[in-house]
Amino acid sequence: MTTETARPPSTLRTMLSKVPEVTVFFWIIKVLCTTVGETAADYLNTTLKLGLTGTTLVMGVMLAAVLVWQFRLRRYVPGVYWLAVVLVSVVGTLITDNLTDHFGVSLWTTTIVFAAALAAVFALWYRSEKTLSIHSILTTRREVFYWLAVLFTFALGTAAGDLVAERLDIGYWRSALLFAGLILLVALAHRFLRLGSIPAFWAAYILTRPLGASIGDYLSQDKDAGGLALGTMGTSAIFMAAILAVVVYLSVTRRDQLQASDAA
Repeated sequence: MTTETARPPSTLRTMLSKVPEVTVFFWIIKVLCTTVGETAADYLNTTLKLGLTGTTLVMGVMLAAVLVWQFRLRRYVPGVYWLAVVLVSVVGTLITDNLTDHFGVSLWTTTIVFAAALAAVFALWYRSEKTLSIHSILTTRREVFYWLAVLFTFALGTAAGDLVAERLDIGYWRSALLFAGLILLVALAHRFLRLGSIPAFWAAYILTRPLGASIGDYLSQDKDAGGLALGTMGTSAIFMAAILAVVVYLSVTRRDQLQASDAA
């Protein structure tokens, strides 16, 4: 689901747009970020033995610092934006893990709660701004709504992905295929059934989280658990290197800043 139309960006847009264009590069980095969010959280929590509480505190502080940086910028900067997405992915994972492991909240409950929270954010966002398009992020208030929505999509995706792969015992690679198929259905609905670009974007955005998490778990988990046993450190390093390579490419070429669209 790339942008539907292309036209030269306005001066205001060029100065104030805080998000990238929705191109194939956007979706590639998004999936990479979601995978890192799953494996990096597990690496810090278990391998480095920071524990859920320690990992949550460290990553929460880092996310807050990067979001302050992001909010202070006047335009989209690939490195800062995608660093924020990576950290939101990790924190979103930790929120779900804390509720499940520390407080015993079931994955069914967390999935429903985060779905309701995300719906509430969308409702408040639309009531306030009359749009949910990511290409209208031109004010601080809209950017607040945007990052809240992103956070809840990651928390929801983590809960839903774990629910399907583990609680329903579908397995990691089958879950990845399932969520990839659902994303394909969204794309087809957008292309052939006139599903609006904005709901199509957010549906795909939500589904990429459990897709990436399932891929990360499949690569990192032990073979006895249905994985390939690459480990959380190895998997995180591979995907972080891939993210860095694509972000550097976009920073140099500005391929995700050349076109504008009303719909995302």
